Amino acid sequence: MSRVLMVDLDEGDVVARCLAAKVSISAIEGLPSGGTRLVCMSADGAAQMRKKLKSQILRGTVARATYRPGMPPL
Repeated sequence: MSRVLMVDLDEGDVVARCLAAKVSISAIEGLPSGGTRLVCMSADGAAQMRKKLKSQILRGTVARATYRPGMPPL
């Protein structure tokens, strides 16, 4: 099962809901068309969030901006 969810909420709401559900976030990013891409640390966490965010999950193809995590300073 995928750890990725595309939801129609802003990043702050997604983080707050994950904290409330005690689900760890691997990556999170805003989507150009609105909404948020959430990657949970585990498939179990993603399944839990799918149940909690059922009505906010985006359907179909969702466009993403290029995402490159920051590199740590050397």
